[in-house]
Order: sequence, then structure tokens, then C-alpha cells
Amino acid sequence: MAQLLRGWSSIDPRFRHIRPVAYTAVSRVNFSGFTTGGSSNGGNAGAGGNGGGSSHSTAWSRYNYYRQQEFLRPPNTSGWQYWNGGHRHYAMLVGRVLRGVLKLRYLVLGGAIGGGVTLNKRYEEWKDGLPDMKWLEEVLPDNEKWAGFTKNLLAVKDAVKDSIEIDPRLKQLSEHKLNEWRQWFDQRLDNAIEAAETQQNPQIETTKEELRAKNTVNAKGLGAEDSRKRVDTLQAQVDSLQTEIMNVQLKYQREVEKLEKENRDLRQQYLILKTNRKQPTKKRIKKSLIDMYSEVLDELSGYDTSYTTADHLPRVVVVGDQSSGKTSVLESIAQARIFPRGSGEMMTRAPVKVTLSEGPYHVAQFRDSEREYDLTKESDLSELRREVEIRMRNSVRGGKTVSMDVISMTVKGPGLQRMVLVDLPGIISTQTVDMAPDTRDQIKHMTEHYMSNPNAIILCIQDGSVDAERSNVTDLVSQCDPLGKRTIFVLTKVDLAEDLADPNRIRKILSGKLFPMKALGYFAVVTGRGRKDDSIETIREYEEKFFKNSKLFQSGVTMSHQVTTRNLSLAVADRFWKMVRETIEQQADAFKATRFNLETEWKNNFPRLRESGRDELFEKAKGEVLDEVVNLSQVSAKKWEELMNSKLWEKLSSYVFENVYLPAAQSGSQNSFNTMVDIKLRQWAEQALPAKSVEAGWEALQKEFQHLMEVARRTPDHDDLYDNLKSAVIDEAIRRHSWEDKAIDMLRVIQLNTLEDRSVHDKQEWDQAVRFFEASVKDKLLATETTIGEMFGPSTSQKWLHWRSSTEEQNKRRQVKSELDKILDSDTKHSPTLSYDELTTVRKNLQRCNVEVETDYIRETWYPIYRRHFLKQALNRAYDCRKAYYLYSQQGSDCEVNCSDVVLFWRIQQVIKVTANALRQQVINREARRLDKEIKEVLDEYGEDDEKKQQLLTGKRVQLAEELIRVRQIQEKLEEFINALNLEK
Repeated sequence: MAQLLRGWSSIDPRFRHIRPVAYTAVSRVNFSGFTTGGSSNGGNAGAGGNGGGSSHSTAWSRYNYYRQQEFLRPPNTSGWQYWNGGHRHYAMLVGRVLRGVLKLRYLVLGGAIGGGVTLNKRYEEWKDGLPDMKWLEEVLPDNEKWAGFTKNLLAVKDAVKDSIEIDPRLKQLSEHKLNEWRQWFDQRLDNAIEAAETQQNPQIETTKEELRAKNTVNAKGLGAEDSRKRVDTLQAQVDSLQTEIMNVQLKYQREVEKLEKENRDLRQQYLILKTNRKQPTKKRIKKSLIDMYSEVLDELSGYDTSYTTADHLPRVVVVGDQSSGKTSVLESIAQARIFPRGSGEMMTRAPVKVTLSEGPYHVAQFRDSEREYDLTKESDLSELRREVEIRMRNSVRGGKTVSMDVISMTVKGPGLQRMVLVDLPGIISTQTVDMAPDTRDQIKHMTEHYMSNPNAIILCIQDGSVDAERSNVTDLVSQCDPLGKRTIFVLTKVDLAEDLADPNRIRKILSGKLFPMKALGYFAVVTGRGRKDDSIETIREYEEKFFKNSKLFQSGVTMSHQVTTRNLSLAVADRFWKMVRETIEQQADAFKATRFNLETEWKNNFPRLRESGRDELFEKAKGEVLDEVVNLSQVSAKKWEELMNSKLWEKLSSYVFENVYLPAAQSGSQNSFNTMVDIKLRQWAEQALPAKSVEAGWEALQKEFQHLMEVARRTPDHDDLYDNLKSAVIDEAIRRHSWEDKAIDMLRVIQLNTLEDRSVHDKQEWDQAVRFFEASVKDKLLATETTIGEMFGPSTSQKWLHWRSSTEEQNKRRQVKSELDKILDSDTKHSPTLSYDELTTVRKNLQRCNVEVETDYIRETWYPIYRRHFLKQALNRAYDCRKAYYLYSQQGSDCEVNCSDVVLFWRIQQVIKVTANALRQQVINREARRLDKEIKEVLDEYGEDDEKKQQLLTGKRVQLAEELIRVRQIQEKLEEFINALNLEK
């Protein structure tokens, strides 16, 4: 617009006076209009590009507004009249030109920008939707090869057209696949073309035509033969995938079948349990009753209390003289030969508790074992008898013959009566030489203990084949149960007594008129024919046959209900359950009172603690020990190296001073010093140094672990109850632990290589060696001063300040010391030993003072004095060597300042560093883990050893908690049993 006005002014001078104002106004209109129109066109170009007209109208309206406001009025009126009158058509021409320019500009710019952006976006979307055709570049050859290949293929096709036929199915499949590709590609292409045609983008049009042409070429180029090959390849891949899928399906099918089978079994068990809960049978309750009752008796077998709550629960106690047949009676009731046998030898050495219960299978099982012995198999019976014998012998300790430890077992079988029997050792009259001296008294005491239970049923066994006057058991039974309210008398071996004894005598025995004891019932049984190999079935048949044909039975000596083991077991079981029902609630009330008393005592003594038994306390202590082991593995590498350095020097300092440094330093010359040092260090590294290093590492490991345990003891929540257990576990683990042998060989190589280096590398290492040498000499000098103070007594200041005095021996030593000091003052480089002349001179000088001493006495006094003198000289050399590194680095061993001491201690320091580093790696990588493993092994062993726990976890708190827990368990089991018993009623 500005250029247009400039042109008009140059053509006609009349337009010059409006140039500045008109140019400014029109410029404003142009820019404001373009800005508005440009943004409008830019936003609407994609929809058709028609926004330019409205923007142009807005711009022209603003132009008329400015003209009306006289922004374009010239300074003189005459010029404006000329403009307004005769030449108005020029202004209209300007408006028309401006309108056309603006319209064209907006159309071009808006359409180009908006259409380009939209079409580019559509093109990108269409391009992303195309399939990945890169695989065609790898499979198909280039155009030239493809053209040649096509020509050759057509020639081959014409040559063999009549001889080769394509499978119609394959041909149909290939054509079908090809048609699918064509349809899909055409559809995608048509969609893209339709989107492009909307915007009329020539670039998209070109791309459309090219893709169509390529599609046509590819369609024509792909013949039936190529499709067949491609289909073969795809078919092979499909077959491979199908085979793999089939294998996976078969695998999972097997897993599913397995899980379904387990599910069916679990479902069946669940239904059975559910049915049993809904409709409990009496038989099932009986079995659970006796099992629960046996568990109560097992709990009571080890119960010991200070509240006089004795075990008064009923059980059947089988007592009798040795070899009276009591074990055979018990076996007949259990219907199995479950006990070992011997010829006249005592076989029952401990109480054997046998719980009889009814079950579908005839099996036996120990309380502390999961194995079941099939009593119908002779092999299992033999193993069971062997196991019983082993347990009996293991229960006897300390040279004893019998034991109070109870061996508990359960026997289940069809037709067995539910009861609990205890077989005791037989009562003896005479002790043999292989028995303990108190065996007879122990057996008697054990028998009385079990029979003293007021609710125990006494099954008194009497041998019918021996004279009644020789019986020992009847007197004991009559003493414990004088009224016979809980005694059942059993006469065994009646088949032998029939021919030997008088029938009237047997009649008196079975009627209770021969013995002074009384009983609830009297029974006669036959427990065998004297053969060890007879089975229970054989014995029962023999017993029934004997009583059927016996003269005693036929003559009325015995009644039918008084004979056979079967009647005996029925009578004992009936009496047993009657006694249980009469006494069980009373026993439960007694334990309930005991529990109340124990809980009250616990609340009074330990109000804020829970009742934890030994097992729980042990597990807690075990956890704390393992936590400390974990803390041991978290110790930093820097701290390990510091520990190793200090422990190594503590172990090695004495040898370095006494065996290496002092002998070499007192040799007299620097060359001999270096030679002697090399020899001694090499011998040391090859022999004692590696073992000493390992010992130092092991002590450092122990020290750090004990330090962690000590830190744990100082915590506020620490419990002293576990200290004995922790200490015992750690001591045992440390005693078992030993460092790996290969560590010594590895350290030997490292130390030998380190000692070969004889030159200090830099000033920093030199300063460290000097400080190390000074500190070591000062420590030895301080120890020497302490020895001298003890040998020569207090000094003058100590006498006055601390009121200390010297002994006569110390005064004598002081006089010898004064003479020896004169020798050192006269010769500061004196040798370590005194010559004969010097010893003689000292003795004579002391004799003048009326002091008589021996030569050895003088030498003994000389040693600490010379040692202090030498160490002070060594300390002075260390001070001189502080700033001698420059001379040493320039002159080496020929340095004017003798610093061989510093070099020696630098070598020792380097050996300690590399050794500490190696030991630190061994501790972190191996030894800490091995110690952890050994601690866990010790804890596991102690956890299974009840005696160890009783020994290490002691105190009133533990004992009271143990008793309370045991009483609580007994009471709960009793209540459970009572509830089940009431349900049976």
C-alpha cells in the first residue's frame, strides 16, 4: 500500500500532500486487517479457505472510519475539495486494489498453511497404517533380477506346462490369499486417496498413483508358482507353531488332570469329614476318647509340681512276680506279641504304657515316632520287639538296672477293648551279680508308686504253676488296696497247675479264700504252651480248647465268666471306664485349682511378662544370637582392617623386637643389621608368621563378635535370662570353628613377596614408618620403665609424695644399678653383654660398700638397664630420621643418617597391611559365614536337647512358666476329654 501511494504521488503532485497521513492510516488498516484475517484464515483454511472476505470487510470498514474522522484530511481545504469532488474515483480504485490484494494474499497463505498441515497429518496416519513391507525387500530380488527371473520362469512354465500340474487346493489357497491382500491393500489405498482428494494435495495424488502402479506391478509379478513357494514357507511355520502349541496343551492338560484328581480326592475327604461331623458314630467317639485320654496320661507322665496335685487318673497297672506271665497277659489283651522275651532274664526294665483302641487295622506306634508297625507281619513284629528292647536299655543310665522313664505306645486293632495299661518290671526276691545293688528296692518302690494311685486298677498276676506261698506281689497289693475295690486277680498258667496243684486249692484261689488280699474279680487264663513261636491266635485256640475240656471247668471249680483272656479284657475295660467316669471331673477340678494358684503367683511376681516356656525362650534367644551374627556381616571393611592391624601388631610386636630388631640392631654395623634382618624375616615368614596371622585374625573375629554381644547386653530391653544360653552357644561355636588351612599357604606367599621390597617409595610412607617406629619404641620403653620401677623401687619423689619405701632387695639393686650406670656413661655404644673384667670390677666396687652379689645377679640387673639405654638411643635415631627421607632417596642404604630401623619397621608395617587386608577378605567372604553356620548348628543341637535347655535356662521365672504351661495343657486336654465323654453318654 505504501508503494502504491508513493507511485501516485510521483505521477500526480496533487497526491503529495496526503502521503504521510494516508500512508500511516493505510498502514494501520493493512496490519490490523492482516493480523485479524490471517489468524482467521489460518484457522479456517482447512475447512474451505473462505475467511478472507470477512477479514477484508473489517479492514475496509476501519479505513472508512479513519477517513470519516478526517485522519486523511489535507492541510489546505482546496486540495481536499479537489480530492472529494473530481477525483473520488481514485480512492475507490485504491480500495478495490487493496481488497483484491488482501483477498489474494489471505487465500494463498491460508490455504497453503492449513491445507499443508492437514494433508501432511493425514498422509502420516495413512503411512503408519500401511503394513510393514520390509520383509519383501529381503525375500524378493531387485527389479533387474526379478525381471530376469520372471522371464526364465515363464520359459520354464511353457516348457513343462503339460507335464506339471499344480495342486488345485494349493492354487486355490494361493489365489485366495492373494485376493485378500489385494482387497486389503486397495481398501487402505482408497481410504488414503479419499482423504487426500478432500484437500487436493498434489503430493498425495502423486503418491496415490505411484502406489497403485506398484500394486499393479506386484500383482502381475506374483504368479502362481511364487505364491506356492510362499505358501509352503508359511505352511511350514504354521505347522511348527501348531506342533509347539500341541505340546504345550498336552503338558497343561496333564497338569490339569492331576489337579482335578487331587481336587476330587480332597472333595471326597471333605465330604467324609463333613458327614462324620454331622453324624458322629459311637465307634468313632470311642477311638477318639481313648486317644485323648492317652494324651492326658502322656502329659502327666512328666509332670512334677510343688502343689501336691498328684496324677490320680485311672489306668490299669499290671503287676506280678518276675516270670509270672504278666507280659503274656498284656500281649493276649493286645492280641499281638509286642514285647521282647528272654530265658529267665529280666526283660521289662522300664514302665511301658500301652494304649489299646479299636481300629480297622492291627498296628502299633510309639508316641514319639510316626512309623506304624503292621502287627500282622512277623517282620514288623520283630522290629517292634527290637525297638522296645533298645528303648528299655537306653532308658537305663548310671549303672542302674531299671528306669522310671515311661515308654509309651499305642496299639490299634479290630475288637480291642479301649483301655490304658502299664506294664511294670516284675518283682524279684533275689538280686544277681549283674544287677545294681538297689534294683529290688527300686522295683518295689516303682510298683508301690503306681499302685498308690487311688484310681488305678491293679491287675495282679499270680503264677499258677508255683506255690502260692512264694508270691511277693500279693502282699504288696493287699497293702495298697486292702479292701480290694480296684484289684483284679489273674491266675496264669492254669494248664500247668491242673496236674500239679490240688483242685480245691485252685478253687480257693479263684474264690479269694487262699490269699489274704481281696479283689473285685478272679480270673484264670492260659497265656501259652511254653513255645516262643506260637502266635496269639494259636494261644487263644489252645486256651479255649483247654477250658472246654478242663476238669476244673467241668467239675465246677471255675465259672465260665472267670476264664479266658477275652472275658478278662472285657471285665478290665468295663471297670476302667467306670473308674474314669467316676473320677475324671474331680481330677479336672484339682488341676483347675492348681492353674488358678499358679496364675495368681505369676501375676504377683511377673505382672508385665507373659508365660514363656523353655522352648519359647530358647527360640527368642536363638533369634537374638542370629541377629548378632547378621550384625557381624555388616561390619565395614575399614573397621575390619583396623581390628586386624591392631591385633596383628599385638601378636607380632614381641617377636619383632626380641627376635628380629634387637639382635640385628645390637650387631654393631649397618650391613650386618640388614643381612640379619633379611635372614630372620624370611625364616619368620616361611614358618611362624602365617600361622600367627591366622591366629590374630581369628582372635579379631571373636573380639568383634563378643563386642557386638556386649553392646546388645547394654540395650534397655535386654533380658539377662538368655545370657547363659548365648554365652554357651558362642563358646561352643568358637571352640568348633577353625580357620581354613589354605589361608595359611596364601598368606605365606603374600608375606614373602611383601618382605622382598626393601625401599620406601614416597615421603608419606616414610613419615608413617617413622611414626610407627617411634610409637613401638615408646611402648617398649614404657614397659621397660615399669620393670625397672618394680626392680629398683620407688624414686625419691614417689617416696615423698606417695609415702612409699624401698625394700632391702630394691636397695641392693639400686647399688648395683649405680655401678652399671657408670659403665654406660663411659661407653654409650656398649655391647649388650658385660665382659668378665666389667663384672669383676662391679663386684669389687660393691664389696667396698659391703654388698655381696653374684655374677648372675649383676647380669639380671644389667639387662633392663641396657635395654632402656638402647631404646632411648633408638628413639633418638627415629627423631633424626624424621627429615632424612631426601638423603635416603638420594643415597639409599649409604645415607649419612642411619635409618635402617625405619626401613625395617616400614617393611613390617607393609606386611601387616597386606596381611590385614587378606584376613579382612577371608573374614567377610568365608569365615563369618562359616561361623554363622556353626552357630546355627549349635543352636539346632541345643534346641533338641531338653537337658541343655534346662541347664542353661534357669530361674524361678522359667520354672513357674513351665509348670503353668504344663498345668494349662493338662487341664485343657482333660476338659476336651470330659466333653467328648459326655457326648458319648
